[in-house]
Amino acid sequence: MLNYKRYRKNPVIDYPEREWPCKEIEKAPIWCSVDLRDGNQALIDPMIVSEKIEMFQYLIKLGFKEIEIGFPAASQIEYDFLRQLIERKMIPDDVCVQVLTQCREELIERTFASIEGCKKAIVHIYNSTSTLQRDVVFGMGRKEITEIAVRGTQMVKERAAKFPGEIILEYSPESFTGTELDYALEICTAVQETWGATKENPVIINLPSTVETNTPNVYADQIEWMNRHFKDRESIILSVHPHNDRGTGVASAELAMLAGAERVEGTLFGNGERTGNVDILNIAYNMFSQGVNPELNIEKINEIIEIYERCCKIPIHPRHPYAGKLVFTAFSGSHQDAINKGVKAMKERGSEHWEVPYLPIDPSDIGREYEPIVRINSQSGKGGVAFIMDTYFGFKLPKGMHREFADVIQMISEEKGEVSPDEIMQAFREEYLQKNEPIHFRRLKVDDLSGETQSEFDTGVLVRYTDKGVEKSFKAVGNGPIDAVQRGLREELGVRIKVLDYEEHALQSGSNSQAAAYIHLLDSDSGKVTYGVGVSSNITRASVRAIFSAVNRLGLGEK
Repeated sequence: MLNYKRYRKNPVIDYPEREWPCKEIEKAPIWCSVDLRDGNQALIDPMIVSEKIEMFQYLIKLGFKEIEIGFPAASQIEYDFLRQLIERKMIPDDVCVQVLTQCREELIERTFASIEGCKKAIVHIYNSTSTLQRDVVFGMGRKEITEIAVRGTQMVKERAAKFPGEIILEYSPESFTGTELDYALEICTAVQETWGATKENPVIINLPSTVETNTPNVYADQIEWMNRHFKDRESIILSVHPHNDRGTGVASAELAMLAGAERVEGTLFGNGERTGNVDILNIAYNMFSQGVNPELNIEKINEIIEIYERCCKIPIHPRHPYAGKLVFTAFSGSHQDAINKGVKAMKERGSEHWEVPYLPIDPSDIGREYEPIVRINSQSGKGGVAFIMDTYFGFKLPKGMHREFADVIQMISEEKGEVSPDEIMQAFREEYLQKNEPIHFRRLKVDDLSGETQSEFDTGVLVRYTDKGVEKSFKAVGNGPIDAVQRGLREELGVRIKVLDYEEHALQSGSNSQAAAYIHLLDSDSGKVTYGVGVSSNITRASVRAIFSAVNRLGLGEK
């Protein structure tokens, strides 16, 4: 039996005055990428310097203005990487690098050595503050833990005074979510006061969900409580750094923004320790889907994926929001039908806003294509098959034909799984366009009989065809070519057939355009009905081919 009694609920705070539930995200936060530090340290095969440089340059291209590059005091690779960025002048003036260090003098000393020559840098110090870590890791009380943070702040402040560039302090009470709120406020305030933070020289207070321990609303309550109780609030940039242990990192970040967070630290696609950091791209695309500018250059999702997978050696999950190969794909028949109708309605109405069922954004807006939207398997329905035929090949199947052809494709998919658009088109050719046995239409001559005879019919046709390879022909009259051919086939084959419906359309524009014709034919003797399809540069010939296609599909040519 699952031993759930080993675990206890994590505490929530009594905070009925919360205001964040009534707020909306209206602008992008300050984004800080930690791909090169938090993300990189969680890779099975961490990036080498050349890969770090490529990733750093691409993060700049994406629009990040703050990038945590690593822990240079603890890693020679990260130290050398930062020195290359500075010495090769690869850090733009509007981009601020961030370096992480523990509150130990030798590490802080080496950290400042690593940023020598840098015009502007964020020095990020941290120490664990949770009740659990104070007890089992450090064996210290609140006062001793606070002294570590204060001493680290003093050491950074002393060196910042002598540093020729600009230094911004960031402090993180690690494991904030497991820290009593009154103590989290106490230690952050001690850092704030020691640094001498002002509106003009603010301190970044970063409140990490180092380990997700509760639902996102609890994290939002914690952030709002801190936001309301900070003194000299204008001297603080409130930052969050959510992880994803409960699978709700994105929700935690979004609710924290509602609760007052101005800055978000995270990674592309959520790579990071354990289940990962918060996925910055997910949040950014969520904002985009609500008409809010994410202030990142994320229009080319395939390019982002290619560089990320190459540098990090981690594949993107096919169901990853926005980036996964299958997220703009519909297998369900009802979904396919709704997407098909939604896209058509958008085009017909010339709508300014994107409104398509099951698709929160237009895939083309982020560099994806329409082709993968509808894919066909045994769960697909008639709407999806019709969508493929129209979108890929220009055949606008009559509504009554949707089910008939979908049944053909379902038989194929039940045998082999997913069916590609090319395979669907090949089946269409075999079932309709190339259905020319046993009788195969060859030539047609049409005569206008109006005024020439006393007959009620005004059109005469001469049809040449082959029957199991033997050349034959017939003449017939009727009210138009289709009626005449239908009557002639009835006489030739000795069957009672009736055209129930007829549709046609151009397959392409221009002087060399082809026309498609669809005939819905009834065998009056058996009651069977089916569609036939014909294609030609001449719409009359296309219609006759459609009739022959339907006759063969009904098996009437065998009689």
